[in-house]
Formats: sequence, structure tokens, C-alpha cells
Amino acid sequence: MNLYQSQNLKIQNSLSGKKENFTSINEGHIGMYVCGPTVYSNVHLGNCRTFMSFDMIFRYFKHLGYKVRYVRNITDAGHLVDDAEEGEDKIAKKARLEKLEPMEVVQRYTVDFHNVLQKFNFLPPSIEPTATGHIIEQIEIIKDIIEKGFAYEKNGSVYFDVVKFNKTNEYGKLSGRKLEDMIANTRTLTAQDEKKNSQDFALWKKAEPQHIMRWPSPWGDGFPGWHLECTAMSTKYLGETFDIHGGGMDLKFPHHECEIAQAEASNGVSPVNFWMHANMLTLNGKKMAKSTGNSLLPEEIFSGNNTILSKAFSPSVVRFFMMQAHYTSILDLSNDALLASEKGFNRLLDALAFLPKLDTDTASSFDVKAWKQKCYDAMNDDFNSPILIAQLFDAVKYINLIKEQKETITAEDKTLVENTMYTFVFDVLGLQVKNESQNDEGKLSGVVELLIQLRKQARDNKDFATSDKIRDELMALGIQLKDGKDGTTFSVA
Repeated sequence: MNLYQSQNLKIQNSLSGKKENFTSINEGHIGMYVCGPTVYSNVHLGNCRTFMSFDMIFRYFKHLGYKVRYVRNITDAGHLVDDAEEGEDKIAKKARLEKLEPMEVVQRYTVDFHNVLQKFNFLPPSIEPTATGHIIEQIEIIKDIIEKGFAYEKNGSVYFDVVKFNKTNEYGKLSGRKLEDMIANTRTLTAQDEKKNSQDFALWKKAEPQHIMRWPSPWGDGFPGWHLECTAMSTKYLGETFDIHGGGMDLKFPHHECEIAQAEASNGVSPVNFWMHANMLTLNGKKMAKSTGNSLLPEEIFSGNNTILSKAFSPSVVRFFMMQAHYTSILDLSNDALLASEKGFNRLLDALAFLPKLDTDTASSFDVKAWKQKCYDAMNDDFNSPILIAQLFDAVKYINLIKEQKETITAEDKTLVENTMYTFVFDVLGLQVKNESQNDEGKLSGVVELLIQLRKQARDNKDFATSDKIRDELMALGIQLKDGKDGTTFSVA
């Protein structure tokens, strides 16, 4: 029997606005699609938080025994500046400014994206498709939607007819918006506008002569609309209806709303059973924005190379910090919050390191089985990682009291605590033990470099006795100094 059969998992469904019991469409299998990055710049911390939330969710599903097909796309075309229906493609604009080919931009920032996620200890998705790799599929969906009467072509562009769609379906049901209100709050169409209605959105855009990202289509050279790629890739790899679609809260409207409309117009069925949305990350109580200087890149946190934080923080400390808030809550990052998280993270790791050394007794003074189920109950309540962490720290407190001989534990319960802690800390939350050997190497290098400087000063002062003593003492410890024309280096025997 798989774990998922004994655990009652509830998920907050953005479509209904309620927590609902989760049952997969195909027993034992889950199809999950998450909107990935638009690769025109370094991945920012807010994006990382969203992807980290779904990495944790992916990990928990796998732990429960589900076979998960996790699809997370790469947007490498079709995403226009300011999410508007006109203007430049974000990647094409970056390519023009930096005098690069668009695919050079894509490659550079896709590599950056993967490098950052690897440092955060993300599991790779099952499939990572690209928008440019699925142009044919997108064109076929457009042809299908036109044939079914929900889209129209105008001057080489194709638009989705939202008003006509809304007569038989409900546009706005995910975001809770009414089409009538949306139309009333938008500008009146001018004679130059190609759209029939203000809320219509592009499925395909005609490429103007200066537009460098373009593909042939039945309507002329152009490029797909941003919303279309996710419909094409999610349904191709997960089917017309699949279990979970996730992304940031900012994508709920219009992106996910348009996805629903496209899929229902093309396939006649609702595409997703559970819509999940992760909330935003703020910095010092304000929205992150490059324009105001209130922003941080992950690498700037890891290196300490910034003017906002007092020191560098490891990827696992940052991950632990993010796991301390529920994925649907706004989370504020600050120097104090990271320092507190680092302290808590180290306390957790210290308890885990001491756990195997605990003395056992004939009885346990703590109900370990009940505690273990509380850990599952937290995750089963819409992946409530902060409550899970609170349960883990109950175990930390218990471990420390046993260490002080104020509590007792049996050998069987000790094994159960070990297995449960390791499962949730490393497998589910995705945290990592800090690499002490790397830290030690850095400290050793710093000490030896200091001694090399002291030795150089001694030689400059013709104090050869001290100079030789430093060299000989280091040699006795297995550290050999090598003097050369570019200075002194060392090697460890």
C-alpha cells in the first residue's frame, strides 16, 4: 500500500476558492504543469520562491508514492513587454539592446536559471519544453479554435473572441472577474484597432519587418501569443484534462484565465482540476523592483555581494527561510529574517547530527507515532510547510531534553524519529547539510595565506629565522610552500 492511500491530502483550489480533497485523475499518477521563466534576464528571487514551492509539492507527491509527470516550461518567445498585445518580444528586445541573437539570450539565461535552481537543490522536472519547440502545436490549436468559431484573423494576426466564448462558457471564473465589468473598465476601441472587443487577446501576432523572432503560418509570418504556449505544451504532455496547474499569483489573470479559455474552446473540456498559485516575495516590506534598487538576485545573497544584507547566506538557509511561510502567503525578506532563519536552520542540523548518538531507554516519554502523523497532517493541509517546521522543532526540543537526560526514548522510537526527520528535512523540504569540508578548506586557505604574508614580512625585514620557522612548521603539518616569481603558493600533502 502506497502512502498516498493512507493520507488525506487537501489542496487549496484557486478555481473554487476552497480547500478540496485531492484525488488524482489516474490512480497513483499525477500530471502537474507549472509556468516556467521567460528567459530574458537573470532569474529573480520571487520566481525562485514560486518554483521552490512547487519543488516542495513535487517532492511530497513523490514521497507519498505517486508517479508524477512534472512539466515546467521555458518561455523563449511570444512574451511581449509589459504583457501587452503590442510592442516587442522581451527576448527580442534584450537581443537588440545587447546586439545578440535571440537564442544567445535564451541560452545565457536558461543556463543561469538552471544553475541557481541547482544551488537551491531543486529536483529537475520530468519535462522542460520550450515555446519555440512547439510552434507547430500552437498553430494547430489556433486553426482548431478558428474552425470552432472562437477566433478570427485580422491583417495577419489571430485573436481569441472573448465575447463570443463567454456566451457559452465563463471567461473570468478563475480570477472572479465578470466580462461586463472588464469591458466597462477598458478604453473604447479606435478605428485602428484590429480587435472586435477590448478583452480579445492574441493567439498569433503578425511580425512587423523589424521583428526578428518570426515563423511562417497560414496567416503569414508571425509569432504565437504568450498564453498559447502553455495550452499547447500542457495538453500535449499531460492530456486535455490534468491534475494540477501552478504558477505565481500574478499569472492568475490574464495568463491562466486565457489558458482556460483556449483549452475549453479547443477541446470542449476544463483543462485542469486543481489550480494552485504561490504568493509574492517582498524585500524589507516593499515590492521587489530593479527600478527602485529594492531587489536582490540569488547569487548576490549567496556571495554577500550586496548593500542590503549584512553577510552572505547559503542556499539552504534561504530555502529554509522560504519554507517557513505557507506558499499562498506573502513573504517578506529582510536581513533580520535571514539571520533568524540561519540560527534556526543550524539548530535543526545540530539536533539531527546528535540524534544518532542519543542514549536509549526502556520507555519513551514522548508519543513519537502521534508526532510523526502531525508532520503528515501539516503537509496534508495544503502543504503547510511552516506547521511542519514547527513539528520538526518539537522533535528538536525533545532531542535536546534527552541529551540533558530530562526525557527518554526507546531504540525503536529513536529510529522512527531519525527516519521521519530525515524524510521531511531532506526529502520533502529539500534542505541540505552545509558542506563543512568546503568551509574548512576556505578557513585553511585563509590561515595559510595569512602565514605566507607574515613570512614575507619577516623575509623583507631579514628575519630569516622566523621566515624559516613558518615554512618548516607548515611543512611538518603537511603544507608545502612554493616560492616563485609571482609570489608564494602552497599545496597540501
